[in-house]
Amino acid sequence: MAIQAVVFDIGNVLIEWNPERYYDAAIGEDRRRAMFAEVDLHGYNDRVDRGEDFRGVIEEAAGAYPAWREEILHWHGHWLKMATPEIPQSVAILRRLRGNGVPVFALSNFGIGTFELAEPVYPFLAEFDRRYISGYMGVTKPGARIYEMVEEDCGLPPESLLFADDRADNIAAAAARGWQTHLFTTPEAWEACLISHGVLTAREPA
Repeated sequence: MAIQAVVFDIGNVLIEWNPERYYDAAIGEDRRRAMFAEVDLHGYNDRVDRGEDFRGVIEEAAGAYPAWREEILHWHGHWLKMATPEIPQSVAILRRLRGNGVPVFALSNFGIGTFELAEPVYPFLAEFDRRYISGYMGVTKPGARIYEMVEEDCGLPPESLLFADDRADNIAAAAARGWQTHLFTTPEAWEACLISHGVLTAREPA
């Protein structure tokens, strides 16, 4: 079936998401490794992505691990330094698709509080035709329900959706529902995939 909408993950597809890199610079790699071995910060962040209060969850983590309190609080106070920079080639692909009249959706594990931080910094987040943000939906990838909710809302057949995500488990869950998928590694490979599906045309050489 022909592609009727292209669905983008956000983290590591349109915006680099690398808390480890931030902490390595802020506190040193050895201390970061020690902290992450003791504190499941990504697990706490999963709760934010499911819709829990950003500040509240991080303050809870800081209270549970007093030896790392100040470092944990960076997750809230310096979050934008962990979600940077944008991936300009991917943003350009998003805009080229829209210029071709192809509906473009976002489907991302993203908290309410963190998305509100990102929106003013990354204007392209307002350019999607539909946005499916886990914090507002109360469910996260790779759970089947979030994909089902996308299908119910957009009304398109699963096989007409082409989805790019950097995580294999998220891709597998979408494919299990019949979505067409692309495991994102580079913007160039994503562009080639879109060209092969006929929703993007190759750019003229400079």
